[in-house]
Order: sequence, then C-alpha cells, then structure tokens
Amino acid sequence: NDKHFSRLSNMIEHHKVVNESTVNAEEKLISPIILRDVTWNDPVMQEEIFGPVLAVCKVKDFDEALKVANNTEYGLTGAVISNNRMNLEKARNEFHVGNLYFNRKCTGAIVGYQPFGGFNMSGTDSKAGGPDYLILHMQGKTISEAF
Repeated sequence: NDKHFSRLSNMIEHHKVVNESTVNAEEKLISPIILRDVTWNDPVMQEEIFGPVLAVCKVKDFDEALKVANNTEYGLTGAVISNNRMNLEKARNEFHVGNLYFNRKCTGAIVGYQPFGGFNMSGTDSKAGGPDYLILHMQGKTISEAF
C-alpha cells in the first residue's frame, strides 16, 4: 500500500546501495536491496522493516554486534551466521528476540509447528502457538468465601 511503500522508500533513500535494485513508486515495488555503511541509530536499524531490505552495519566484534542488535525497541526475529560455536551460544543466551535462527534465513517459522512472537514492541512476549499463549486469553480470578 501507499503508506508502507512510502515508509520503506524514505527509510532507504539516503543510504549507499550495494546491489542493483528497483524502486518503482507506480507499482509500489521495491526489489531486494542491500544497504551499506548503515549506523546503529539509522531508522533502518531501529524499526521493523517488513520488506526486502538488508542493512549492513559494521561493528568491531561479535559482542558489539549483539549490543547493536539488542539496541532497539523491537525483538521479533534475529539470525546469526557463524561457524564459531561460542558465538552461537552467546547469541542463544543474550540475543533478545522471540525467534532466533542460526546459519539460515531469519524468516520462516512454520505456523502450527513453531511458536512465533517477539519481545518489547514486537509482541506480547509470549508466542502465538506456544504453551504460554493460552494464558493471555484467560482471566484470573480470586474467590474468597466465608462459611
């Protein structure tokens, strides 16, 4: 829709593009795009994108990468590509996301098989399809009766 296309277009227009990409306002089309030299406080790093945009932000090491990744109001999904088992385990413990993917794409939770949900502004902290999701739809009640 117009609003989402405009939001994405504004988000990417001031960045260096690595690949050939099409941004077509008439068709509301943005082909997959890779942005480089992005800083941690750019909107493309701070907001949920929901579009074919990959932002590359240089960091000095894995610890800084986790710090940058966790420095957002959102926490729906994340991915870590690494052959270093210690980095993967560190991410398992410290990456604040609802769905975490190792050495694969960061989308693709299977409805009815993998619970899905995020933290902070990305959801309710419980996962749709997970065991704690039912509690959101329950109403607790304390009853006291004298005999």
